[in-house]
Amino acid sequence: MTRARLTGSTGIAVRATRPGVFDSGVLNRMTRVQRVRPELRVAAYAVCVDGGRLLMARYRGRGKAQWTLPGGGIEHGEDPYDAVIREVTEETGYIIEVDHLLGIHSARRTYPRGRFGVADHHTVRVMYTGHITGGALRHEIGGSTDLAAWVPLDRLDDLATPRGDLVDVALRLARTRPPTGHP
Repeated sequence: MTRARLTGSTGIAVRATRPGVFDSGVLNRMTRVQRVRPELRVAAYAVCVDGGRLLMARYRGRGKAQWTLPGGGIEHGEDPYDAVIREVTEETGYIIEVDHLLGIHSARRTYPRGRFGVADHHTVRVMYTGHITGGALRHEIGGSTDLAAWVPLDRLDDLATPRGDLVDVALRLARTRPPTGHP
């Protein structure tokens, strides 16, 4: 891991989570030209499997679609357990009962933000298993997802729209059940 100290307008220390993502030369060039803004997003997601099918939602953010798990951002003061139940209902129409905490995944990336800025985005994903107890499949209207569907687990590689990394991380957690809850 490399460690670099951001100077200039931010003064924020950044540690790389993957080799080569950040190095002091890149960060120094970024801070001279652009303003780096830290962002934190904490979200909760559900892995609902029924009859060899996985419940998924198609996310339509930042201009490109991808299949992901139903779930999303935790509101200020909201418990992750309550957030995952709310988010699954919003995105799929189903009511779920949470079965188990699968684990927590953390990821970090940068992307352009504003005219001269860069976002240093850190997401913390709380993942649960759950099962459907009510409701009916429907698509979200006016939200961050536009489709909800049951996808056969053996057909995940055949999706016309790519799937996000969250799906693979969650399925690996569900399959291995590491005692630490860390993928």
